[in-house]
Amino acid sequence: MQLFDCPFCGPRAENEFHFGGDFGRVRPEGHAAVSDADWADYLYFRRNPKGTTREIWMHLTCREAFEMERDTVTHAVTATRPLRPEVAE
Repeated sequence: MQLFDCPFCGPRAENEFHFGGDFGRVRPEGHAAVSDADWADYLYFRRNPKGTTREIWMHLTCREAFEMERDTVTHAVTATRPLRPEVAE
């Protein structure tokens, strides 16, 4: 089992976390003007990089979301950062 470092609670088992998606992904605005293709792209297609990526994760125990930087090849987590830095203080 892999350990993820929650910026609020410290190292915890991976089964305490939930994947939230790619970091920086923005929902299309103007729902009436968004094409079906753009909406489908937002809902169903994700980046799948080989190497370093930034993602949103939630620690289910403390219910806080945070950014995780990890390598998709080695599964090494290189950094975790709160989405709202003022909360971690």
